Amino acid sequence: MMQNRGIAFLLVATFSFAIMNVMAKALSDLHFMQVVFFRASGTFVLLLPYMLAKRIPLKGENPMLLMLRAVTGLISLSTFFYAMQVLPLASAISIRYVGPIFGALLAFYFLKEKVVASQWLSFVVAFSGVVVIKGFDFRVGYFGLSLALTSAFFLGIVFVLIRYLATREHYMTIIIYFMTISILVSLLFIPYWRMPVGNEWVSVFWIGIFGLIGQLFMTKAFSLAETTVLAPFKYMEIVYAIVMGFIFFGEAYSTLSLLGMVLIVSGMIWNVLAKAKSKKNLVSTQTGIADK
Repeated sequence: MMQNRGIAFLLVATFSFAIMNVMAKALSDLHFMQVVFFRASGTFVLLLPYMLAKRIPLKGENPMLLMLRAVTGLISLSTFFYAMQVLPLASAISIRYVGPIFGALLAFYFLKEKVVASQWLSFVVAFSGVVVIKGFDFRVGYFGLSLALTSAFFLGIVFVLIRYLATREHYMTIIIYFMTISILVSLLFIPYWRMPVGNEWVSVFWIGIFGLIGQLFMTKAFSLAETTVLAPFKYMEIVYAIVMGFIFFGEAYSTLSLLGMVLIVSGMIWNVLAKAKSKKNLVSTQTGIADK
């Protein structure tokens, strides 16, 4: 029952993030840091009163790490929004999804976490998908690709930091740091901003709301079900992006471009399953040693 609820919550989260991404791309004529401001301020305005009412700590116990997570998250988000302005929606999202690979490599180097052989193979599969997308979609230039990969790299750092902070800080404290830093840094780019017009106001209004809904539902989903169960459903965001990109922006994809996306998703799901199997084998081995 809880597992089914977790899947349902995740589907709501991925759909919310997909709508948020559509809103961000609809604001492509604005400076990307202005889009970051709208995304962050919308969530901040909704989240802060709730945290104050529930007495959820704003400062936290690890302010320096919370700040580092916020800065790396900001870099990942801003480069992602910029990437969406120059790349097709689903391509930008797909390439960013290799972020867990960078997270695994960073955890391997800094936290000494084990990466098994099948995980390395899954990384190759996922990155081959990036190569296929770049090689067979003329709309994916090197600049846009570098933005999406930069976003993925810093997303990997975010994963490592959240893994450490998750048991030490309230998840809303982590989010409010991220939103606050995003707002403050984006304000430095005010000279490049302009006033939204027409339907842009719709995107301005909803982008922060759907971003917050996505974050809350995803957090709840992963508290109800295991990552191995949820992983395949998490990548529904790419399916949503393909459909929404076609409906709202007239974006279409060749068979080879879609193959590249499939390779990325397959590689990332394989990574999750391989990591889960490795942990299970480790527990079994330790249990066997204890029994002896």
